[in-house]
Amino acid sequence: MKKLVLETTAPFQGLPELVALDEGLFEKEGLIVQWADDRDKEGIPTDRSINAPKGVDPFLSHGKMFEQGKADMYNACEWGNYCRVQDTRLGGRQVGRRAIVAWGALVVPPQSDVYTPQQMAGKMVGLPYYFGTHYLALLMLEGFLPRDLIRTCRASNGSRVRFDSMMRGEIDATTLTEPYITLAEKKGCRVIAEAAFHGTEVASDKVDAETYAAFNRAVKEAVRRINANKQAYLHYFIDYYAKKDPEIAALKVSDLRESRVIVCDPAPIPTDELERSTAWIKSWGMLEQTDSPTALVDMDVQAKAHAAAE
Repeated sequence: MKKLVLETTAPFQGLPELVALDEGLFEKEGLIVQWADDRDKEGIPTDRSINAPKGVDPFLSHGKMFEQGKADMYNACEWGNYCRVQDTRLGGRQVGRRAIVAWGALVVPPQSDVYTPQQMAGKMVGLPYYFGTHYLALLMLEGFLPRDLIRTCRASNGSRVRFDSMMRGEIDATTLTEPYITLAEKKGCRVIAEAAFHGTEVASDKVDAETYAAFNRAVKEAVRRINANKQAYLHYFIDYYAKKDPEIAALKVSDLRESRVIVCDPAPIPTDELERSTAWIKSWGMLEQTDSPTALVDMDVQAKAHAAAE
């Protein structure tokens, strides 16, 4: 049995991994999976004076334990991982897309005068810089507004903290993931735009192609099980937060939308998408030290591992 230490993952970004662990699928592939947990670092307050990610640490949560040598692999949004891989001190490289296609929403409070994305012009959006819904918000808003009318500031990487900040009036809008999209809707908030987004796995050189292939075989079986009966797995989105958040604990599985849970087989990052995403991230002033998109991926491990997982 080979031990693999993963950074802890919430259901919205790692449901298949959680299912694979709970249902013994990793063990069947000869892997002992353990978690490196740093979930207490989600309470960074909103700071309206920080209006761009430049100078913000991309390892405040995702990749933090990895960079300390306490984890072998982590997953996070694809765009943020491009930036983390550029800045890694331990040589981490992306090795493929994770199985869950995460869902994020741009939300305004009940009293907001915003009803459409076009009305977000000049409104302050609190975003978790370098996290998935940071990039998702930019992509969604620039489809409706010129970039100079999109205003953002740094907010916590935790949906609960961002939601509370918005409800206190510190920001005009923010982004949320499940189950906080559902909670926001129950409290009368409006979803202005929502969409799905990919994430990737970042691994150290300890994770060879054989190990990552075994990991992916377990995850693929979890994907099959989830897709066969999504209703049976929705409780993960409540259970993960219930002990610390009574409002989430009060939600029912029936409150959650199955359509916001999208899982598919893990796969290599397509080269054309890698190139387009890198160019788009650069256009927002990030990835300034990256010359080639392929430098952000261990192309050899990615190719061999995904072929072996078939």
